[in-house]
Amino acid sequence: MKRLTLPIRFGIATSGSLIAYFLILSLFDLHTNVFYSLFNGVITGFGIYEAIKYNRLEQKENFNYGLGFKTGIVTGFVATIIFTIFFAFYATEINTEFLKKLSTTWFNNFKNFQGIVFFTVAIMGFATTLVLTLTFMQLFKTPRKLKKNPV
Repeated sequence: MKRLTLPIRFGIATSGSLIAYFLILSLFDLHTNVFYSLFNGVITGFGIYEAIKYNRLEQKENFNYGLGFKTGIVTGFVATIIFTIFFAFYATEINTEFLKKLSTTWFNNFKNFQGIVFFTVAIMGFATTLVLTLTFMQLFKTPRKLKKNPV
C-alpha cells in the first residue's frame, strides 16, 4: 500500500486542479466550450509527470519502468475518477442546465445523453492518462547497457 500512497496523493491533487480549472471556466460561462477541455490534458500531464519524477527521486536505483508506469496510471486514473464524479455531481445537482447547454441538436436524439457525456469524460481521462504515461516513461526509463554477443 505504501507504493500506492504517492500516486494517490498526486491523483487527488491533479483532480483538485482539474476541478478548480472547470469551476474557473464556469465563472466565465466558458465551461460549455469543449475546446477549453484540451487544457485538462496539460493539467493531467503535469500531475502524472510530477508523480513519476518524484517517485524516481524517492526510489533512486530501485526505480524501474514498471514502477514508473504504475505510478503514472494510478495517478491519472485516480484524478479521472474523482473528476468524473465531480462532473456528474455538478451536471446533475449544481447546474442542471449545464448538459442542456452542452448538447447540440445531434445529441438531443439520444435518450441517455447524461450517460454518454459522463462516459466520454471518463474515457477521455483514461486515454489521456495512458498516452501521457507511456510518453513520460520514455523520459524516465533507465537505459540498459547492450551486451554484445560473442561470435
